[in-house]
Amino acid sequence: MDFEIIDVSGDVGIRASGRDIKELFVNAALGLYNLITDIKSVRPQRSINVEVRDDSLEGLLVRFLNELIFQFDTYGFIGNSLFLEGNIKNGTLEASENYWLKAEIKGEDFDPERHERRLLVKAATYHNLRLYKEDGLWKADLIFDI
Repeated sequence: MDFEIIDVSGDVGIRASGRDIKELFVNAALGLYNLITDIKSVRPQRSINVEVRDDSLEGLLVRFLNELIFQFDTYGFIGNSLFLEGNIKNGTLEASENYWLKAEIKGEDFDPERHERRLLVKAATYHNLRLYKEDGLWKADLIFDI
């Protein structure tokens, strides 16, 4: 996991990084889940699959994280490991008009008896969103509404 919480007045943010875009997306998702609970207590009891599309990498990242928030809010699903596939390669499109991403997420239903309740995350936002490459790593700065 490569993410850190960043100080944002009134909301919460994370800075995630990865050697490639897919690893960055995985670390951003784990950062989101860690805002909600201590993901070390989450057991990989079942899997869900999600798919998102967008015409920009930034949009794809926001849609992806908002889909994970939707899965948590609607079904109580909290993840702790992810497998991603998509048409992203080094931040460029591979023979398609849109970026797409499919994710298999392992985790379980949130149990307030076992899982620490941290923040109520409402949405990933575009506010001050940065997706960039620095020192050989892909990085993203994200702000979440809480």
